[in-house]
Amino acid sequence: MRITPEGKEGIRLNTFIFTLIIAVVTATALRYDWAWWVIALVDGFLLWRIIFVVRFFRDPVRPLVQDESLAYAPADGKVVVIEEVDEPEVMGGRCIQLSVYMTFYNVHVNWAPVSGEVTYKNHYNGDFLLAWHPKSSSLNEHTTIGVRTDSGTTVMYRQISGWIARRIVAYPEVGDRVEQNQKVGFIKFGSRVDLFLPLGSEILVELDQKVVGSQTPLARLPKV
Repeated sequence: MRITPEGKEGIRLNTFIFTLIIAVVTATALRYDWAWWVIALVDGFLLWRIIFVVRFFRDPVRPLVQDESLAYAPADGKVVVIEEVDEPEVMGGRCIQLSVYMTFYNVHVNWAPVSGEVTYKNHYNGDFLLAWHPKSSSLNEHTTIGVRTDSGTTVMYRQISGWIARRIVAYPEVGDRVEQNQKVGFIKFGSRVDLFLPLGSEILVELDQKVVGSQTPLARLPKV
């Protein structure tokens, strides 16, 4: 099993803390018998933390699935929003919003829903509402990415922090080309990804449906 770069940082930090505390407690144990019980408790707690980091930051190997007529799930999770909205930042008006909510237990890697050129990127420092909250899309800390596909269609996705999530990682920069279902970022802990599609897109999923990032087609894009 692979680990994301963000997870490797956490594993190194936890391992350093583990080694430091064990060294201190072991030195104390040479003088006091009760300290051996402390060693056992510290060992158990730090081992749990390392296992937790490894599990949370897992980076699964998945088949590369590509179809330029489709927009794929940018994240693992459950579909919590399918509605027509106004989105002036990138889409310039009415469009379809489709949101995938990630629980604490989901893989938190994010994938590009379409191929194309990154035409817009903006990070907004906002609140930390629960990620399923309707207003979290605009009020929470988030990173917005706009992509123009080879056919000329504009698609936008937004990585949104949650109540616990406090760090959003977005790899692409304006001018970069992203390929459909390549890894484009990571969000720590419970969070969500909103996908904004042009009107006329054929939605292929339903509310509360569980989807797999980079594997589940969410919509068929309209022909330009």
